Amino acid sequence: MMRRFLFPLVCFLCVAEERAVNPTFVRTNLAQVKAAASTLSTQTCQVFPVFGEGTPQAGVARGVARVARIELAANGRCAPVTLGSEEQSWYVLGGEGSVNGKPLRKDDFAYIPSGARLELSAGAAGLELLQQGYRLPKGRKGAAELQSASAGEVKLQVVGKHPPSTLYRLMIGGTNSTRDKIAAGGVLTSLFMMEMTPGGTNFPHSHDREEEVYVLLEGEGLMVAGGGSDGVEGKFPAKAGDAYFYRLNTTVGFYNTGKSKARILAARSLYPFGEQP
Repeated sequence: MMRRFLFPLVCFLCVAEERAVNPTFVRTNLAQVKAAASTLSTQTCQVFPVFGEGTPQAGVARGVARVARIELAANGRCAPVTLGSEEQSWYVLGGEGSVNGKPLRKDDFAYIPSGARLELSAGAAGLELLQQGYRLPKGRKGAAELQSASAGEVKLQVVGKHPPSTLYRLMIGGTNSTRDKIAAGGVLTSLFMMEMTPGGTNFPHSHDREEEVYVLLEGEGLMVAGGGSDGVEGKFPAKAGDAYFYRLNTTVGFYNTGKSKARILAARSLYPFGEQP
């Protein structure tokens, strides 16, 4: 009688051991991601998915539709596209070009509204930018116009209870924002730059309503991602190009252990808890 139940029990244990659980964070490096076919792709325009659509762990992100590095060759062009119910933020990593005739240069950022038709092209130096897309639930709207600015135009400031070793450039906020350079996001609550002095930190913390993305643009240190029941933070050595996606309630943060300034591009966006009124 015992033997009759032994095999099903063993098989059940095998299945239980193989079952995958969504991670609380995902990490990679911008230089390691591979190009993939996209609606933007042409012979002179390549798209490198980082998080979300086009990646093996696309289902981990819920409100964040995509994070991708877009690379255009000199004088290259991407295929024209029209966005659906998704707003986007862009940050120019290098080179120069234009979107819909608006110039784009290194360290420029842009808010791209849902439904926008986009024509992206590069100049003689080529163009590289970070694209982040956010799903808009029914009833939630962002600004209607494409808007852009330069990060250099945004003042550095201390924010909230974070220490003065980290200064912030508040670039894009929600439509009701009074502190960001551009107030446009429907679900994008904050696109910002953190600049940390050597030995500095932003005090690790968590968010219970927002997903978050960190990209270390410059410097090195320890990236914080999650923690144990003893309250000890999970710390990972980080170098320029490292990128992290954080789910809700995951501890996030950074310690600058290097000898020079560290710069982190970060974006927070609302988790889609349901349709908005």
